[in-house]
Parts: sequence; C-alpha cells; structure tokens
Amino acid sequence: MSDTDARAALPRTDDLLADAEVIAAGSGLGPDEVRRVVRTVLARARAGEVAVDEVRPAVLAALAPPPSSLAPVLNATGVVVHTNLGRAPLSTAAVEAVVRAAGHTDVELDLATGRRGRRGAGAVAALLAAVPTAEAALVVNNAAAALLLATTALAGGREVLVSRGEMVEIGDGFRLPPLVESAGARIREVGMTNRTTLRDYEAALGPATGAVLKVHPSNYRVTGFTGSASVLELAGLPVPLVVDAGSGLLTPDPLLPDELDATTALADGADVVLFSGDKLLGGPQAGILLGRAEVVESLRRHPMARALRVDKLTLAALEATLRGPVAPVPASLHLDPAEHARRTAALRDAVGAGEVVPCTGRVGGGGGAGVELPGVGLALPEGCAGRLRAGTPPVLARVEGGRCLVDLRCVPESEDATLAAAVRAALAGD
Repeated sequence: MSDTDARAALPRTDDLLADAEVIAAGSGLGPDEVRRVVRTVLARARAGEVAVDEVRPAVLAALAPPPSSLAPVLNATGVVVHTNLGRAPLSTAAVEAVVRAAGHTDVELDLATGRRGRRGAGAVAALLAAVPTAEAALVVNNAAAALLLATTALAGGREVLVSRGEMVEIGDGFRLPPLVESAGARIREVGMTNRTTLRDYEAALGPATGAVLKVHPSNYRVTGFTGSASVLELAGLPVPLVVDAGSGLLTPDPLLPDELDATTALADGADVVLFSGDKLLGGPQAGILLGRAEVVESLRRHPMARALRVDKLTLAALEATLRGPVAPVPASLHLDPAEHARRTAALRDAVGAGEVVPCTGRVGGGGGAGVELPGVGLALPEGCAGRLRAGTPPVLARVEGGRCLVDLRCVPESEDATLAAAVRAALAGD
C-alpha cells in the first residue's frame, strides 16, 4: 500500500470520537483531552509510526491511564511517615468525607440562618475536642505556612528570638531563617548550638522583640552536653511564645516519650502551638495552629491568612480523621507484633519463597527521631526491589544487607493478596 493509500485508509477523527469503546475509555477525561489523544495517534500514523490497523487500539491504550499521573504505591518500607510517598495515607473515613465534600457543601454557610458561616467550623470543633487545653484553632495549608503566619502576625518588622540549636532546615533545602524573614520578621539567634538557657532569652529581650519561637526537634537529635529552655520556662517571658511542635502529636504517647505534644505545650503556657496535619496526626496536609483565643483570632484576621487557607476537601478530611476510627499512621505505629508476624508468614507461604527475619521500622520524617519499631519482614533477593517498584501497583520495599526486605507494617491487610501477586511477579524475574 502506498503512503497516499495508507493515509486515505486512516479512520476519521470524528469517527474515532464517536466510537463506543473510545467514548468509554475516555470517560474519565475531558472532551478536549480525548480529542488531543486521538489527533496525536493519527499524527503518528501519518508519520508511519503506527500501522493503520493499530490506530484504534493505540487510541484506546492512550486513553487507558487515569486522569492523574500520581500512581498508588504500596509502602512496604516499614517507614510510617514517608515523605516521598505523600506522608500520611488517609483513613477510610477521611476518604469518604472528601468524596462527600467534593460537590456543593455548607463549608462557609450557616444552614439554620442561610447566612455566611465560619469556615471550617466542624474541623475547628474537632480539634478543640481533641486538645482541650486549646482555646481556639486555625487551619492553613501546611506547617511552614502556619509558622510564616504566626511569626508575621506576631512579630512582623520586629525580632523573633530562636535558639541556635533550633535553627533547622525543614526539607528540600528550605531553612528556618529565610522562611521567617521572607515576610518581614527578623531572626535573632540566642544561646549556643548545644546549650541555650532561659537567661540567654532574657538577655536578648528588648523593645524590638516581637516573639519567642521554640522549635521542637521532631526529626533530629542533638546528644551529649546539651540543654534547652523548656516551654514552661519560656512562657514566663513578656512576649508571645510560638511553639513549632512539628510532628503533630496531640497528646502524650508512651511510644514517643521525647516527642512534644500539643496538649502539654499549651498547658505549659505556649501562646500558640503549630504542627503538620499529615504526620503523626495521620490526616491531610495542613498546618494546624492551636492556642489562646485572642492570639489565634489575630492570626485568623491577618491578611496573609486568606492566602494560606485550606479548601473544603482538606477540612473534610481533617475533621473525619479526628472524629473517625484510628487512622493508618497511629495504627501502623502501634501495630500488634503477633499480627505483624502472622501476616508476614502468610505472605511467605503465599509466594513460596523468602525468609521471615527481624527488621526495624521507623517513624519517619514526621517525628520520633531515633525511635525504632521492632518487627519482621520478608527477606527476598536484592534484585526484587527494582522489579517491585516497576510493577503494577508499584511496591516500595527497602534494600538492607544485600537483601530486599518487604515490611507489611504500613500495608493495609486488604492489600495482602495484591502484595503477594506483586512479590510472585518479582520473584519470577529473579
């Protein structure tokens, strides 16, 4: 067949767009995107890259991927709060709440009066119920935004006192001083890297002091000859005290004895405590601020708060996380060892290979630096790690000691059969 005859035999764009299977395959996409896919495949066919009889199958294949490029991944690393995997997976209750909130909602409407209502009132009420020492709450889009808002509203154009030992990098190269200073406040370092006392703060206080910032070391530890002023000590200073608790622990947890929790920090006198919603709390990405009513209200009314506010889906997921059953993150942290071992042995039996070995999980970037989570994993040949990542769904295991370790700590039990199939496929290529 000549090139001219081949081009003449190509199906028409409109005929492909009217094809029932093409319509079904593209049902999750907008009409403009479906048309773009069809035209792209036809252009490849005219260039000789796709055979005439393969045009329709190529269109169907191109329409097969979901609208989002984000791929669901099974987290078999044993790292509970895994930043590269989106931190906290949402609970079933939170997912259902997001779906329910996707349409029109009363997010900013009082249905009783028909007038404008307080945005996110349900999520705020759930936060205050979970942390009784808080008088008020505010939700913004992440913890960095919460820190930016607090220091700007309380110390804009003035100094924020911070211990040298708490001058942290928060990830991806972002560091505390530029973040705070980007909106007009100035960082003033006090004390030494390893030791900072209350006297260091008192010596630095002056007319230019707008606030004191205490940053809890959620994901790092400084050991040895160290010391720092406590929240209780700093609360006696005559300026607002902002505590960056970081990890999102609401109340004390014996598993994490060194982790600062919001309830205790507020009881000790912090004016405002801020933390992430998608770490130890186990909810959606959010920056949560809890504290004294007049302080939180001043943050809520600050012009910057409008630019940092969250959408209805985040508010719905956060409220459901707080009011619903135990979320995946705390469930994974407090996993029953016997159940962990049983499931791992069942995985070994299902795939007919590997060895159940002791391994140690981690809390992850959300907190609990240095805390080990004893457990077990299925040891496989090292080469399985890459094939697991390349599978469908991708499975992220970890390589340790020349072996691929599959840790079920963060894998939902409902996915055990899917995980077994992925491991069998990976072993087949060994």
